[in-house]
Amino acid sequence: MVLLITIIFLALAFDFINGFHDAANSIATIVSTKVLTPTQAVIWAAFFNFMAFFIFRDHGVANTIAKTVQEAYITLPVIFSGLIAAIIWNLVTWWYGIPSSSSHTLIGGFAGAALTHAGLNFEAINAEPVIRTVSFIILAPLVGMLVAYLISIWFIFSFRKTIWPNLLSLFIIAAITIVLYFTLETDPEKLKSHFESHELQIIFYEKNFKWILLAFILYTMGGFTLLLNRMNHATATQWFRKLQLVSSAAFSLGHGGNDAQKVMGIITVALIASGEITDFHQMPVWVPLACYAAIALGTMSGGWKIVKTMGTKITKVTPFEGVAAETAGAVTLFLTENLKIPVSTTHTITGSIIGVGATKRLSAVRWGITTQLFWAWVLTIPVSAVLAALTFLTVSLFL
Repeated sequence: MVLLITIIFLALAFDFINGFHDAANSIATIVSTKVLTPTQAVIWAAFFNFMAFFIFRDHGVANTIAKTVQEAYITLPVIFSGLIAAIIWNLVTWWYGIPSSSSHTLIGGFAGAALTHAGLNFEAINAEPVIRTVSFIILAPLVGMLVAYLISIWFIFSFRKTIWPNLLSLFIIAAITIVLYFTLETDPEKLKSHFESHELQIIFYEKNFKWILLAFILYTMGGFTLLLNRMNHATATQWFRKLQLVSSAAFSLGHGGNDAQKVMGIITVALIASGEITDFHQMPVWVPLACYAAIALGTMSGGWKIVKTMGTKITKVTPFEGVAAETAGAVTLFLTENLKIPVSTTHTITGSIIGVGATKRLSAVRWGITTQLFWAWVLTIPVSAVLAALTFLTVSLFL
């Protein structure tokens, strides 16, 4: 019981560290464009980190993390060692201002400790969730980059004083409406059945609300672009500063919904390993509540070294580009959460910032900094695995 309580404490501590380590992901652009002061920005981001508790209710990402290691090899010392390794790597990268992935260090630590416990038997690892997660080390920033690039081009095109931007915006709004029609439940009889019991209401809410929220963001952008070609540059900039509040909030929701779930998965497997519960779906409600609260408190404490790297060193960001980057990041996080893939918010927003920088010219992106970030991403999982292995070997001497 003492080890279980220690693990829960460490997991929430990791979640707190994740918050201040990844605070830059949510606030870097909104601070660098001076839309909000750093203090205002972390409070704004922390609030929406916690609000994700009410939106992301399926806990699919948490389940994926829980399935990283075969159940037969999950023990409390394995979980303890993985957490210690993840905390060490997060603190080291935070100290040096390197925006590494809290997601991948947690997965690397968990897998490294399990492999050591299994005598380097790779059957201890579930290949499918690990492969999906590792593949998104590359795919998440690429998706963020592509979406940010397309949104930036869309905004730039909307400044043109012709009818074509308006037609494009109307087309995009119509396309979103069609996608919503086929995504959401629209049959009256089926809708009525969804509200016959509280449980069915929850299922309907979990399935549809995040898509409605994402559609609202895209509708807002589509409506705004109808007005862009009637504005001068100064007026448009003022509107983009206001829109950054919306895009930053959306990204913070995605950040909270994705990152808090990873710790939820770890705490839940610890409860299963200790015999407190027998199945992932028996997760007590205090687990997600505590995790969302911890990451929100961590975000409020900031992470200013990484803010500087994300907000100024990759490329100079304007309010227009901040909206594009944050919206692209939010879209990517919402999509990957729906696919139950634990992605790195760091990788996602970095790719998005690079995407908006590339619309100006490729030389606007400081590729030297980007290369350093890439190597930090590549090293995170193996270094965390080695740290966890060493920790597990040390812990084994006393248990």
